[in-house]
Amino acid sequence: MTAPLPLRPSVTAGDWVVISGQVGVADGALVEGGVAAETRQALHNFQAVLADNGLTVADVVKTNVFLVSMDDFAAMNEEYSKVFTSDFPARSAVAVHQLPIGATFEIEGWAYRGNGS
Repeated sequence: MTAPLPLRPSVTAGDWVVISGQVGVADGALVEGGVAAETRQALHNFQAVLADNGLTVADVVKTNVFLVSMDDFAAMNEEYSKVFTSDFPARSAVAVHQLPIGATFEIEGWAYRGNGS
């Protein structure tokens, strides 16, 4: 049996909700199809954590995205822009050497509950 990871999907601090890094996992495994498919699934997972906190992407003020290759930036950005369609949050995008479970994309973020959510 594998020990649970030492983290929570989100943490609330006052009016802020910090969303832990989400990768493209569904049914316990990384989805197939490359960075576009992984980005779609990771964003779906990110939205699910927001919903668990009574929030939506409209409440997100900052995201950090991690890519194993900046060659995947355009494909990631295309999927990202399907979820964040207006009032875009601030965003950083960085290339990293490696991500957990062989993922090519990961997203984390901050949402603000102080707007009435």
